[in-house]
Amino acid sequence: MSKPIKRSAALKPLSREHHHGLLLSWKIREGFKKNIEIERIKKYTDWFWKHHLQAHFEFEENYVFPILGQENELIIKALEEHDRLKQLFTDTDALKKNIAEIEVALVSHIRFEEKILFKEIESIASEDQLEAIEKEHSKYSIEEWEDEFWTSNKS
Repeated sequence: MSKPIKRSAALKPLSREHHHGLLLSWKIREGFKKNIEIERIKKYTDWFWKHHLQAHFEFEENYVFPILGQENELIIKALEEHDRLKQLFTDTDALKKNIAEIEVALVSHIRFEEKILFKEIESIASEDQLEAIEKEHSKYSIEEWEDEFWTSNKS
């Protein structure tokens, strides 16, 4: 079993949001296992995108990624993954295929940020940069979703 990643206080809230993203992927898998109507899962992924992930991406892009700079290969990869995920969340064609891709791509992206990108950011970020991240992030909150399709296949 691997040891938990020690995270600076400034990035812990983003790691908690990553946990919610991993839960989204799990909920999608559960929805597929229970043969939940794809439109019902799509409503949840739309809500999650609008109320959580979109703001999370914007926050990372505006406050976290600039620490390494736009030319950094890790930042380029993260931005490409953000763009791909945004496309998957907002595309209304091939719903089942896109949602299945969200499930896989989101887990991969979160693992990359947690294990590689954030580690690199923490290694070079100044205390002032970390404090700015922490201060700005305190303005965000998480809301709950009512239709827990992942617990049952009843509507």
